[in-house]
Amino acid sequence: MSIGFWQIAIVVVLVVLLFGRGKISDLMGDVAKGIKSFKKGMSDPTDTSNVTDTSNVTDTSNVTDTSNDKKNNTDEDNFNKN
Repeated sequence: MSIGFWQIAIVVVLVVLLFGRGKISDLMGDVAKGIKSFKKGMSDPTDTSNVTDTSNVTDTSNVTDTSNDKKNNTDEDNFNKN
């Protein structure tokens, strides 16, 4: 059993009755704007994939490690002890 013309027509009529012609045309306009924006973004010649934001990078060359190995056991170490 395949979908026939009358079944599609009934669904279209129900959608128009539920949402109205105005809402459907607004929705289709928004879809068209989204497609245009996507195409514009894909054809944009500027490539920003290699740009790195270094504004929040701090110098950590003077940081010393003050952790104590005996106090910093991992969960796996604790599991193996039991």
